[in-house]
Amino acid sequence: MYEVVNVGALEQWRDHTGGWSDHNTREGRRVVDHEFTNQYIGLTVNALIPGQEDAYWHDHAEVEEVYIFLTGRGQMGLDDDVIEVGPGTVVKVGQHTMRTYRCLPESPDQLRFICVRAGGSELGVKPTDATVDWDRPKPW
Repeated sequence: MYEVVNVGALEQWRDHTGGWSDHNTREGRRVVDHEFTNQYIGLTVNALIPGQEDAYWHDHAEVEEVYIFLTGRGQMGLDDDVIEVGPGTVVKVGQHTMRTYRCLPESPDQLRFICVRAGGSELGVKPTDATVDWDRPKPW
């Protein structure tokens, strides 16, 4: 079983408006997991214009998040720390860590990033539920 959603080219991410409630819905956020029947993984694609920041701080009691930054320049607030983020930066944020983010006013491009949320059972060093078929021919 699989599902496919096309979120569009990076330049189109800003065209979508989404969120979980009236308080956190904004232009440039697409909650992709609302378009899937996900069980363990949540995913948003995000685009902030220069000078824009998230409207709030938040943390999670059970969920971990991984932020994958693709374009632009920005900062993340992580509890009492501020870190610089940009293309290629990947930030894992654990439970009970307050977080927020912004696109720097002088950023040359929109701050575009993917946020992956996951909870449930712990992941091992490698997947233990995989079945490998070394002999199956590739379809191409």
